[in-house]
Amino acid sequence: MDTATHIAMGVAIGGLATLDPVVAENTINTHSVFVAAIIGSQIPDIDTFLKLRNNAVYIRNHRGVTHSIPAVLLWPIIVTIIVGLFFPEANFFHLWLWSFIAVFLHVFVDIFNAYGTQALRPFSARWVALGVINTFDPILFGLHLLGIMIWLFGAQPGYTFLTMYIVAIFYYLLRFTMQRTVRFEVLKVIPDAKEIIISPTMHFNQWRLAIISDDYFYVGRANRRVITIFDQYKRIPVPETPIIEAAKKDKNVSAFLSFSPVYRWEVKELDDYHVVRFIDLRYRSNGHYPFVAVVHIDHDLEIRSSYTGWIFSEDKLRKKLNVVID
Repeated sequence: MDTATHIAMGVAIGGLATLDPVVAENTINTHSVFVAAIIGSQIPDIDTFLKLRNNAVYIRNHRGVTHSIPAVLLWPIIVTIIVGLFFPEANFFHLWLWSFIAVFLHVFVDIFNAYGTQALRPFSARWVALGVINTFDPILFGLHLLGIMIWLFGAQPGYTFLTMYIVAIFYYLLRFTMQRTVRFEVLKVIPDAKEIIISPTMHFNQWRLAIISDDYFYVGRANRRVITIFDQYKRIPVPETPIIEAAKKDKNVSAFLSFSPVYRWEVKELDDYHVVRFIDLRYRSNGHYPFVAVVHIDHDLEIRSSYTGWIFSEDKLRKKLNVVID
């Protein structure tokens, strides 16, 4: 989920914790748990700072180790120690317990996004992405804000947020049902589909589609039960040529390929270098595919420049690569 929703979740968990008699018995426990819940709901995303290094490092590691099973066990201990320094009289077991709940829920809800997490590490490096909730879901965020407002108007926070989360569970079940309906409708349009990647959008009834059959990639959108296919690409295996093999060794291309489950490729030969481009098919927007990896390789198979990330115009890509693209 996005940062704003995770913060709202931290507030909600802090309010929910008032149902715990030990937390509610004094203000020290109540305040310390509230702070810990907010920190715990944010701390797995500390790897966002990797963006300051470069996109390749960020793509490879965001929602990776920091969202793994060992991290889920370690973060609550760290949060408990940090918060305990400021609240030495707090009940440390309950401080740890609600820190754990906050961290666990952060990682758990991220699984339902299209981006997903490597939550099964160290047992599996596979990305777990159920694709039923958008990274920012207006309904879920609004539900949290409603709960916070009701609390501010004097309602008991524990039962307020308990009710809110029960409603949220039914919302998640509804989204799974909607996704399943979309999958069923896609198979009517493309019966030979081998894999269907369905990604939610901010619009309640709209879903992005990336479909793989034996011979083609299809890119489209679902609006309720209506399936629209925008693009169709011949599924051509990535060749094992010297140019491609050199491109795969580049850190940006390697990071892209480790993350993207469905992409097409292009190789363009210019006068003094080759342009190799890998294009993720999951994020089509206004006829454009913004998530790419591009590498320029000279005729001696040396990398001249490369980039991976979100690009919405060729002008910006030229600036990132610092090389003129014809």
